[in-house]
Amino acid sequence: MNNYNLKTTLVIMAAGIGSRFGGGIKQLEPVGPNGEIIMDYSIHDALEAGFNKVVFIIRKDLEKDFREVIGNRIEEICDVEYVFQETDDLPEGFEKPEGRTKPWGTGQAVLACKGVVNEPFAVINADDYYGKEAFVKVHGYLSDLSIEKSSEFCMAGFKLKNTLSENGGVTRGVCSIDEKGMLVDVVETHNIIKTLFGPEICQENGESEAIDADSYVSMNMWGLTPDFLETLEAGFVEFLSNLSEEDVKSEYLLPTIIDSLIKSGEASVRLLETNDSWFGVTYKEDKKSVVESFRMLIAEGIYNEKLFG
Repeated sequence: MNNYNLKTTLVIMAAGIGSRFGGGIKQLEPVGPNGEIIMDYSIHDALEAGFNKVVFIIRKDLEKDFREVIGNRIEEICDVEYVFQETDDLPEGFEKPEGRTKPWGTGQAVLACKGVVNEPFAVINADDYYGKEAFVKVHGYLSDLSIEKSSEFCMAGFKLKNTLSENGGVTRGVCSIDEKGMLVDVVETHNIIKTLFGPEICQENGESEAIDADSYVSMNMWGLTPDFLETLEAGFVEFLSNLSEEDVKSEYLLPTIIDSLIKSGEASVRLLETNDSWFGVTYKEDKKSVVESFRMLIAEGIYNEKLFG
């Protein structure tokens, strides 16, 4: 078996954190006792699981501030690289449409890693806490991959009931799997709310539909191979070629891309079950419960109060 080298990289999508730092930027809100942000805990868990490099996807105009807030600290404990997602970073022959103000989505974000990431890698959101189990399972999967299996990916699957907010509706990719635990599809499902009777989908017409609390959902934590970056590059050209003038807000999104690869038979994705609870600051009111959750994890000995001590 021709294995990849033993390196595995954690890629953190942080280009959407906003045009300034400080108040109101949820990804950079302190949630730990010494000012730690959610990214600190994700990086800690990834390094503990065996990942040995971190790549931050940011915007170029945020680089100086980003390094000061978190990058310089992480550079002291592991290899760190930065790549940049920009609205006008397009393949040859394409120009940014008039009126386009935001980058092109998570697919373009990960594509920015081409040439920098040459080993199996995990992708996560900057503002989601995933728990230790997911990193261990994704790292284990990636470590066993051979080059001949470059189109065999994985995804951490969270129980829906462990990913809801007390303060409003959330959007989740609800997963279907086959009898072998392979992902069949991911359906982006909006406005899932927590009720006394379990989670419900609140529809635009005001009606609600119950959804199984034990359904597996995607929280955008993928285990991928460097060959996937080639696929992203070709797919981005196709995506841009099919845009109409009215599509100035369309996004090139990882779940949609991977779902298409599954359905065409070009890739397979194993769902790795995790029972950890997700935390995130979807709403401003969520911060209090996230801070309390980390306080409890520290009290239980899951984390040291001084995280990297």
